[in-house]
Amino acid sequence: MNNALFLALSACAGAAVGIFFFGGLWWTIKKGVASEKPFFWFLGSLLIRSGVTLACFYFFSRYGCGSLLACLAGFFASHIGVKIILFPAGAGRS
Repeated sequence: MNNALFLALSACAGAAVGIFFFGGLWWTIKKGVASEKPFFWFLGSLLIRSGVTLACFYFFSRYGCGSLLACLAGFFASHIGVKIILFPAGAGRS
């Protein structure tokens, strides 16, 4: 496979995992605050989101530093995108 194509695939996978991670965090906060037992929401969500994210980073790290950096770049770019989509008027931005 072409190296540039694989780096683009790594960045897209990182963005998808980032959307899953940060979107899942937003969803967990909404559900956990309204729950009677928020501990289980937050702990379960942390384990699932971190596990999926670390598995993706581990998978792409096996193909070299370039693919891992592209995956990380996609992950952090999705953080900005999720913030823009969820808080369009600037509410909650830090």
